[in-house]
Amino acid sequence: MARVKGSNIHKNRRKKVLKLAKGYFGSKHKLYKTAKEQVMHSLKYAYRDRKQNKREMRKLWITRINAACRMNDISYSKFISGLNKAGVTINRKMLSEIAIDDAKAFTNLVNLAKDALAGKTIEKQAVKTTKNEVKEEKKESTKKETKEDLSKLTVADLKKLAKEKNITGYTTMKKDELLKALK
Repeated sequence: MARVKGSNIHKNRRKKVLKLAKGYFGSKHKLYKTAKEQVMHSLKYAYRDRKQNKREMRKLWITRINAACRMNDISYSKFISGLNKAGVTINRKMLSEIAIDDAKAFTNLVNLAKDALAGKTIEKQAVKTTKNEVKEEKKESTKKETKEDLSKLTVADLKKLAKEKNITGYTTMKKDELLKALK
């Protein structure tokens, strides 16, 4: 029997490994044996670090929240405990973003947590859960905007308003014509 070297399969496997090793230093991106070793290590590190990255980010978020809590005269653990007692469910990532971007809102959350720790009962605010309620609120806000200044709206928004008010021929109108018809 003739000797089979597995030319195409072997060549493709080597090409795949060398492609993964692209950009490595020295012989690690040129020689198959060293490239294969380095790629195997790199894949192990990537798997491990995907898990570690989640831990590192959570540590960072907790550090940011703690710093913002200290500025509001409360410890991190008491703050989280107070939020749990108050029934507020916000993850640490969002708390961190709120602490960075909106100090006033974070202070409100701290006050809420302090009240819950003190034993005060908190009345739960009504939250809009249905899509219809959210759509109605958007319609009301657009109506208020239209009363204030229609010229700031886009043509698409003006056409929507014209459709709601049953204005005929609004599809072919230009912006000036739409403004006149809506007034």
